[in-house]
Amino acid sequence: MKAITADGRSSAAPRDLLRIVLDSLDADKAIDAAVIELHGKTTIADFMVVATGTSRRHILAMAEKLRERLKEAGFGAVEAEGLEEASWVLLDAGDVIVHLFRAETRALYDIERLWSVAPPQRAATGASR
Repeated sequence: MKAITADGRSSAAPRDLLRIVLDSLDADKAIDAAVIELHGKTTIADFMVVATGTSRRHILAMAEKLRERLKEAGFGAVEAEGLEEASWVLLDAGDVIVHLFRAETRALYDIERLWSVAPPQRAATGASR
């Protein structure tokens, strides 16, 4: 049985949460998923995941499925920003922050470079294309 915190979220380890996020993105055909470890850089989260979708509809579908899967896994309701426009959607899952971009928006903001000293670790899920 999973322990649940006072805010209704699972107390699973950040790496367990990261695995659910990466598996969800892989299942939904995310492109070029990258994981950035944030430990020592900020206290807002332990990991940041950045991935690309092929269209507005693809990004919205990935975001909604990820929210559903996290809720089913006991992580509570995941906050999302940018669903209206869907060229950049941000999902805050607590210990993991997820950015879903259209290719041109990802290239424009290049947040991997902003948050990484070294090149980001590419997800080993087959989500990279």
